[in-house]
Amino acid sequence: MKRLHVNISVSDLDASIGFYNSLFDAEPSLIKPDYAKWMLDDPRVNFAITTRGARKGLDHLGIQVENDTELDEVYARLQNANAPVIDEGATTCCYANSEKSWIFDPDSIAWETFLTLGESPVYGSDNIKQPDSNTACCGRPRAESAKSGADCC
Repeated sequence: MKRLHVNISVSDLDASIGFYNSLFDAEPSLIKPDYAKWMLDDPRVNFAITTRGARKGLDHLGIQVENDTELDEVYARLQNANAPVIDEGATTCCYANSEKSWIFDPDSIAWETFLTLGESPVYGSDNIKQPDSNTACCGRPRAESAKSGADCC
């Protein structure tokens, strides 16, 4: 069964942990000095906060899958989404080893699709992978981004 993933960058981890503990009526399943994660079943979401983001607020969204079959299913959907898919492959991020890909929606919100393979003692990469050189950093064609004057995400 798939799980929605939400990652929010926060300025005060302890205050945010207190807030989300109250909101979810649950304690985090993982706490690190710069990161906390709740694996909730109602609603079914992998909700994470971190102090590592470049700007505060929504950092990215995602779909976490439980097995290779679900991963293949979601990857096939990405191919039909009319946006460049960035296949990151095996990676370490958010204190977990994963297999993942990235895509950006029409308004430049980053979405990751991933299968968690196990825990990691280190955070790993902070970088959200970006499309190839034919597109701007947020997934829009370079000409469209230049025309609109949009900043990089």
